[in-house]
Amino acid sequence: MTEVPGGTAPLAAKLRVDIDPELLALALTHRSYAYEHGGIPHNERLEFLGDSVLGQAVTVMLFTSHPDLSEGQLAKRRASVVSTVALAEVARGIGLGAHLLLGRGEEQTGGRDKDSILADTMEAVFGATYLSAGSESATELVLRLTAPLLEDPERYGAAMDPKTSLQELAARIGAAPPTYSVSASGPDHERRFTATVTVGDVSMTGDGTSKKTAEMAGALSVWRALSERA
Repeated sequence: MTEVPGGTAPLAAKLRVDIDPELLALALTHRSYAYEHGGIPHNERLEFLGDSVLGQAVTVMLFTSHPDLSEGQLAKRRASVVSTVALAEVARGIGLGAHLLLGRGEEQTGGRDKDSILADTMEAVFGATYLSAGSESATELVLRLTAPLLEDPERYGAAMDPKTSLQELAARIGAAPPTYSVSASGPDHERRFTATVTVGDVSMTGDGTSKKTAEMAGALSVWRALSERA
């Protein structure tokens, strides 16, 4: 079995599910690591499965828990919970980044804290849980980890629209509006964007496959730092 940093047991304990160690190790294996190690299997198939597990669990929960919401409102809430920035926040909450298997390039460019990698890996973990422990356990895990995004209205709003939430927070604390600086790297077919977002003396970066997602990721990081300070 591929050796995961720190082993799979500490992460499994945080997840509180009975998950097969080999499947969990696979869920943590990024394609960059697989490529550098002779093309071993990586987590993208599990990510595909986990995306469906996540979507179904959140959809059913929202439908049954909010009979007063319209289809459009339900869709908006679901989109916020399954978004890259929201899933990355969930991943950070369980320290997922420390256990990732990354290639040298991703390791050197901060891959352990990239929203896109964390979100994709989180979905892969949901897929591995489904295969190891079944649908009920996978659904329970999804709802337990994503619950804070729905229970805390401000946090939920920030995950759904971090740029607007950050602008409103900046105004509330008397700071200047956020500023955004975006850079791009990589070939055209695999472009990566990094946004530096600044409010006052707080400056954070966000990563994404588009300028918009990078800015959203950076805005959420700054919003979180300012909220904790407040």
